Amino acid sequence: MSDRHDILAWSAAGAVTDARAALRVAGVTPDARAWRHFLDRLLLWSGALSLAAAVVFFVAYNWTDLGRIARFAIVDVLVLVAVLGYGRLGADTAAGKACLLVASILLGALLALFGQTYQTGADTWELFANWAALMAPWVLMGRFAGLWMLWTAVANVAIVLYFQVFPGLFGVLFGTERVLWLLFGFNTLALLTWEIAATRLDWLRERWAACLLATASGITVTMLAVHAIFDWRASSGLALPAYGIWLAAVYRQYRVRQRDLFVLSGACLSIIVVIASLLGNNLVRGRGAALGYLMTAAAVIVLGVVLGRWLQQLAREDTTP
Repeated sequence: MSDRHDILAWSAAGAVTDARAALRVAGVTPDARAWRHFLDRLLLWSGALSLAAAVVFFVAYNWTDLGRIARFAIVDVLVLVAVLGYGRLGADTAAGKACLLVASILLGALLALFGQTYQTGADTWELFANWAALMAPWVLMGRFAGLWMLWTAVANVAIVLYFQVFPGLFGVLFGTERVLWLLFGFNTLALLTWEIAATRLDWLRERWAACLLATASGITVTMLAVHAIFDWRASSGLALPAYGIWLAAVYRQYRVRQRDLFVLSGACLSIIVVIASLLGNNLVRGRGAALGYLMTAAAVIVLGVVLGRWLQQLAREDTTP
């Protein structure tokens, strides 16, 4: 148990009267050096993202004034400078990782510029698929969680855009379920791989990345369950069983094996959404619609209170010495 949790628990029990002073004496609160480190990182990453966005907006705004060679020269040179900066600064430095992140973002801008300039006729999903494929070596080389999240986001967009072009044999509804299944499988596999690899690789132990993957997996499986409830005729019938299995797996992993209140909170919210959808679909009908709305709202309130208290109990367990 960390010193911070111990002090907060003692303060809640009344054993410590001035928790802030106790935290300062224990060295838990950030000092001037820690604040400088935080501001340094904040300015570094915000500056890197702002630079990449500025290049995209600059080329787009001055499209008619810039010639074809000038547009390509600006983006190509900046990609080259970013890659050289990464090689100069090293993979283990924050500045080097920021350079690789900028290069990866500008790579997507370069592909979009190529397609817009030469009008290749390729679909939008191909842009993102090629972006993910070309960026993959840098992602594998970078050992940087943020770059992996960028690659995952690009791959998700490519999947969604692909199914907008090819919705499926039986129309848009069937295509909607297919894309949700593929997104759910992709993000769940990414989360599983991340959690397993994090036990061996220190740089993968940043919990925010795992939480993002868990959120993506949870959103898609929740959408699958809601889709199965409101349109069961177009559903394959596997969404609700898969949803139950997902909840059991989340409980086992993030409640039994390791504690992650963020993921558990998301699962609780998902339960409320699915149950409210189930009640609303079956109770809000005809003359009894008003009563159905009332019962659905009451169920949401009760579930919110029960699950909220359960999460509070878990949080207290984390802070109990």
